[in-house]
This record gives sequence, structure tokens and C-alpha cells, in this order.
Amino acid sequence: MTYDPERTRDLARKLARRRFLGVAAGTTAAALLGARTAAAEPAAAEPVAAPAAHGRRRLLPPGRLGIQLYTLRDQTGSLGFARVFEELARHHYDEVEFAGYTQGSAGAISLAQLKRLLRDNGLRGVGSHVGYSSTDPKAYTFATQLTQVLDDAEALGLPYIGTPSSPDRYGNTVDAWKRAAEEFNTYGAAAKARGMRFYHHNHADEFSFATDDPRVRLYDVLLAETDPELVFLEMDIYWAYVAQYRFSRRPDGTPAPFEPLDYVLRAPHRYPLFHVKDGEHDTAAQDGYHMTDVGDGDIDYGRFLATVYRRKGHGHRDHHWIVERDDAVDPAANPAGSLSTAARSARYLRHLRG
Repeated sequence: MTYDPERTRDLARKLARRRFLGVAAGTTAAALLGARTAAAEPAAAEPVAAPAAHGRRRLLPPGRLGIQLYTLRDQTGSLGFARVFEELARHHYDEVEFAGYTQGSAGAISLAQLKRLLRDNGLRGVGSHVGYSSTDPKAYTFATQLTQVLDDAEALGLPYIGTPSSPDRYGNTVDAWKRAAEEFNTYGAAAKARGMRFYHHNHADEFSFATDDPRVRLYDVLLAETDPELVFLEMDIYWAYVAQYRFSRRPDGTPAPFEPLDYVLRAPHRYPLFHVKDGEHDTAAQDGYHMTDVGDGDIDYGRFLATVYRRKGHGHRDHHWIVERDDAVDPAANPAGSLSTAARSARYLRHLRG
């Protein structure tokens, strides 16, 4: 695609209008990624509350601790949802986010049974991850089976239904992401008609640059071209900081620093969901981090939640904080196992104060 100055100026004006282009560079990585957070103690069935310092309050809003079930995919496959939900209730989780509604090797389950298990264990389904598109017309994605995707989410009573897929269906040019954004608006309108909200979950590459205009960050195109009343965002905080590590320079080497938290502060209503995932700095790794249980890494979640809390006040109760660890089922990366990850991460977040 040839460079079109007018098209670029038009995009810049639109991004500026929505206050997403040129996210403030003054807030640096050091502001949020400092000394390693103290590791959580081993989980117990009834954890002892951490002592409260004078004037400090718990940062996690009541009733808003969730977990992405992808973290526990080995357990839902071997034990089934019933046993997994019992464990999550024991560790005081409030919500779950689905990554499919089957139990794998543990056998089939109906949506009605799944909804009943949630209720019996005092849990709520907050959302679900579904693929964006597929070349197979029978695949379970938004592009190929929109009605069925929404039917299932509605049957479970989910307030949110979204995709973890990149909006790169048509490529990584500005116009390709505009086209994807149009489709996201369509899915958002369809979800809204059912009383739900459509959302997108990021990984790192969404923060890379358009191949036809390396001055433009692709995530900014998504934000500018989607209707803020129809398309919402689930920031995966870990992947956003990986992106900060990888994409704070343009392909030509010129600086392009950004702070993930600034995106939230500029439009907190667009970020009802967060993936809370931690990592230790590792400059030998391509991503600059390797994953850990929440509280064992270098991402300062006390500062992150406290900053959102200060900006939103009591409105911070609108947000859902969802634990996830992609490699929790890998014995080499996580010898203690995925249930230990769920327990330790919950304990750390429930006792986090600021």
C-alpha cells in the first residue's frame, strides 16, 4: 500500500480526538515495574489476613476476584468443572471466565448443568473467550457462528463475551485493522442487543506498528475505530508490559515509549476486565519476562490497582480482576501445579493493600 498523507492526517486527528494517540511517555516502566513484589505464602484453605497498616485499605474490590479457566485446563480436563469450582470457592474466588464450555477428558456437560454448578459453588460466570474468525464455516467463532456464540453466553448469564484473537484477520496495515474494527463493532452491537458486552483481550503484538505506516501503533487504531459503547477491552496486564518491553521503539529504531496504565486512565470505562498475570524480568527472553504466580513477579500490582482506585474512586468496583497464568499446567515452568497457582494468586490479591 502506498503512503497517503491525507489518510494518515485523518487517522491522527481521530486518534487525538479520542485521546489515544501518543500515549504519555513521561510515565516510564520504572513507575510500575520496580522492586520485586513480595511472594505470596503457601496457600491454605482459610488464609490468615495480612495485618493492615494504618490508613491502608484492601485494593481488590469485594466480589470481583476471578480466574480464567484456561489456567486450570488440566484440572477441568481431569477432575471436571464440579471439583474445580469447589476448589475455587474454597480459595474465595467470586467469578470465572471461560475458555470453552467442555470438560475435555472429564466428559460432556450441558450449559444448564454448568450454570447450576456455578450457582451451587457461589460463583458467577463473568465472560468467555471465543475465537474471532476461521476459514472453517462450522468453527465456533464470532465470524462464523455469531448467533450460537451469543446464545451460549446468554444461556450462561454471562455479562461479557469476547475474543482473545488478534484483529489481524486482514493483515497488519491501518486499513486492515479498520476493517477488523468494523466487524468488532458489529459483534458489539449484537451482544448489546442481548444485554451483554463484547470485549477484546490483548496479547503483546497488538501494540506493534502498522506495516504500511510504522508511525501508527495498531492498538491505537483499534481504539480509535471501535465504538466505545460497543467494544470494550480486557487488558492483559502482563502482555501489555511485554509489549512495552518489545515495542517501545519503532522498526526504524526511533523511540516510541508508552505506559499501559495510561490507556486505562484515559478511558477507564472501556476496561471493565483485567487479566492479572505476573512475570519476572528476564532480558535473555524475547518477551523480557517469564511468567510466575501473581505476587511472585516484578509487576507492581499494588501500584496498578491503587492508581486505578485513585482515578475511579468507588467506581473501581466496576472492574473485574481475573487471575491467569498461561503456563500453569507446564510442570517444567510450574512444578507446584495449576491449583497452587490459583490458590497463591488469590491469597496475594485478596490481601493486597495500598
